[in-house]
Amino acid sequence: MSSASEVAGVEISKPDKVLFPDDGLTKLDLAAYYDAIADVMLPHLRGRPVNMQRFPDGIDGMAFYEKKVPSHFPDWFHTVEVHTEGGTQRQVVVDDRRSLVYLAQQACLTPHTWLCTDKSLERPDQLVFDLDPSDDSLAKVRRATRLVGELLEDLGLTTYLKTTGSRGYHVLVPLRPTLGFDEVREFARRCAERLVDQEPDLLTVEQRKAKRGDRVFVDIGRNAYGQTAVPAYAVRARPGAPVSTPLTWDELSKVKPAQFTIRSVRRRLARRDCPWSDVRRHAQTLTKARKRLGG
Repeated sequence: MSSASEVAGVEISKPDKVLFPDDGLTKLDLAAYYDAIADVMLPHLRGRPVNMQRFPDGIDGMAFYEKKVPSHFPDWFHTVEVHTEGGTQRQVVVDDRRSLVYLAQQACLTPHTWLCTDKSLERPDQLVFDLDPSDDSLAKVRRATRLVGELLEDLGLTTYLKTTGSRGYHVLVPLRPTLGFDEVREFARRCAERLVDQEPDLLTVEQRKAKRGDRVFVDIGRNAYGQTAVPAYAVRARPGAPVSTPLTWDELSKVKPAQFTIRSVRRRLARRDCPWSDVRRHAQTLTKARKRLGG
């Protein structure tokens, strides 16, 4: 096993450490992926506090979430002070290629991001619906995702779609940070409840898995202060190293939730631009949509 390798100015210790045993993917492979994907991924990371999901012994070993900046992190790392129930703490922010690769060096497979930036920690600039299936029916989770998109479109909102890299899809609404988390979450809850009223056999907002049956869970729980979502192009800790991948709405019927991996997503981006390249240019308010929903 080689002692170290360098990627984007970061020394990768134990580069041959296997993180995905079934696929033979190493820590160096992970660092190389994040280095290669940085240009399209960083716009979805900059300014956002990160919860690091780390797998020091690979995806079959012990995993843990790390929110507070570890003492050994370098001084050049951007951090932000956030308020938590236990007081204030500093969390990492990934603003550049070197920082993203450094997280890979820490065996952080998935950087989970807040739905706001350090410019306005109390006001989200993203609204996220997470469509989580209760069974293996791809048709149901696709239909559920489509219904969310159609409702939001009817309310006059511009929406963006991506795979989770796991079992479902995310629908994202880019926001101007004008409302607090409670107001945004309440809007999301009312949208979800309206959809459940329309399709009670397909959809549920039931938190407890035992009560969901075989329905698709419309999860709006990420829309709260301190909660996180998997960002675009993040690697998931699953066999094959699937990646949360932005899609066009036309692709919903063609692309499975874990279809793209750290190998295939780079080929995809070599052939076409990222469907989310303009996401921040479409930041919007919920003013009209809230009125329409109320009607």
